[in-house]
Amino acid sequence: MVLQALYGLSDDQAEFQIQDRLSFMRFLGLGLGDRVPDAKTIWLFREHLTQAKAIENLFARFDKHLSKAGYLAMGGQIVDATIVAAPKQRNSNGEKADIKAGMVPKDWKDKPAKLRQKDRDARWTVKFSKAKADEDGPLKQRDIAVPAFGYKNHASIDRRHGFIRGWNVTSASAWDGAQLPNVLDRNNTGSTVWADTAYRSKKNEAWLEENGYFSDIHHKKPKGRSMSEATSRANGRRSKVRAFVEHVFAQQKSRMGLFVRTIGIARARTKIGMANLAYNLSRFVWHQGRIAPE
Repeated sequence: MVLQALYGLSDDQAEFQIQDRLSFMRFLGLGLGDRVPDAKTIWLFREHLTQAKAIENLFARFDKHLSKAGYLAMGGQIVDATIVAAPKQRNSNGEKADIKAGMVPKDWKDKPAKLRQKDRDARWTVKFSKAKADEDGPLKQRDIAVPAFGYKNHASIDRRHGFIRGWNVTSASAWDGAQLPNVLDRNNTGSTVWADTAYRSKKNEAWLEENGYFSDIHHKKPKGRSMSEATSRANGRRSKVRAFVEHVFAQQKSRMGLFVRTIGIARARTKIGMANLAYNLSRFVWHQGRIAPE
C-alpha cells in the first residue's frame, strides 16, 4: 500500500510492478523465489484496514515516531484543501437528485451489481484555475471555472518541518472553512494559523481565539471597494508562508499520482489517508538525508 501511494498504482499495477522491479521486492523484503501478493490480496487487505478504521491509528503512530526522532510540530501550522479526483459518474438528473437527497435511486435498488459500482459519496464541484487570454489578445490571465468530481483532502502542515499533522476527507463539494477545527494539530508548539480566505469567517475567528490560536488567515476583498494597500501587502506576506502547503498537494498529485479508484467515502478515506502517510514517510527520508554524515 505504501508503494501504491508513492507511485499511484492500482492493485493490478502493484502486483505487476512488484514482480517486475527488484527495488520493490527489496523494499517488501521478498526474494526472487518468494510469492508476490496478487491484486485481490492487496484489495482485501485494504478492505480490512477500511473496516477497522485503522488508517487514523497508523498515521498517529508514525506522527509519534516523528516526534521521538526530533521532528516536533512547531512554528505554527498551514491549512488548505485540495480536490482528489475519482472516476466520474454517468447519472441521470433524477438519479443525481436522489443521491444529493441521500436516497438510493429507485432503479438501482433492484440491481445490486450496478449499485456496488456507483459512488454515492463523491460530489461535483467547481474549481478555479488560471487560463491565458486568446492568442490575439494581451498575455493576461483570468480565472476559469473547471468542474471536478471526487473528494477533498483537507490537511494542515507544521511550518517548521512540513509534515502533514492533521487531515480529514470529505466530498469535493464540502466547504473548506468548516474543516478548520478538524485538521488543526493541538500539539504544535506555535499558535499561528495560516490559510486562504475560504477559512476566514466570524465563527472560525472566534473558535481560534477561544482555543488559543493566532489567526494569520488571508483577508477577503471588501464588497464594492478595493482592497487597501496595507491589507494587500499583508496578504502577500501570508501567501509566501501559505505556499508551502501547495507544494505538499503538488507532490501528491504529480509525483505520487493521487487518484481515488475506490467507491465510497470510507475507502476514499483509507486511500487519501495512506497518501498522507506515504508523503510523511518520504518527507522523513528527505530530512534524514539532509542531516546524515557524509
